[in-house]
Amino acid sequence: MTSTAPSMLELLKAVDLYFQGEKIEALVFILPIGLLSLVFSAWLFTDEPGAFAKGVAIPFLLMGLLMTTVGAVVGYRTPSQVTQLEQGLKSAPAQTLAAESTRIDKVNQAWFRYLVLWGLFGVAGLALRFATSADFMHGLGIALVFFSGVGLMVDGFAERRAHAYADVLKAAAGVPVASTPATPR
Repeated sequence: MTSTAPSMLELLKAVDLYFQGEKIEALVFILPIGLLSLVFSAWLFTDEPGAFAKGVAIPFLLMGLLMTTVGAVVGYRTPSQVTQLEQGLKSAPAQTLAAESTRIDKVNQAWFRYLVLWGLFGVAGLALRFATSADFMHGLGIALVFFSGVGLMVDGFAERRAHAYADVLKAAAGVPVASTPATPR
């Protein structure tokens, strides 16, 4: 199924929808989960003695730092990205569309690698939990499985949003657009 080129108003709505989703996901989900992970990790390090708690605490600390940073950076840079993109679409639409299409294509090409990474987290976590006998490894494994699920969920929503946005950008540039699968093969 192909689509026709959207109007400038439809294009600006697509930009707002895509970046609003990015901002909300970052500030309402990723950042709070990161902060909660840091609090949980601190509690485990201070109040829960034992190797199992330490095995859980370390990934929660590392992923908490990562998620807090990513959530804050993505959430707070988004408004300036939208403003810059909207100004570019009004002043130099062809160049802006080309640059933004190139950017989102790179984003979409990376989804498979992210899915593999989260899958490896899950497989490694399950292996540590079931193929080892050390409490530390059990805790580490369970935490890896948890973050595998979080990563798959966050990226699942982001991937679908990015593919739909790329389709609108391509249609606006006059490129025939067919329905894009959620995960490139």
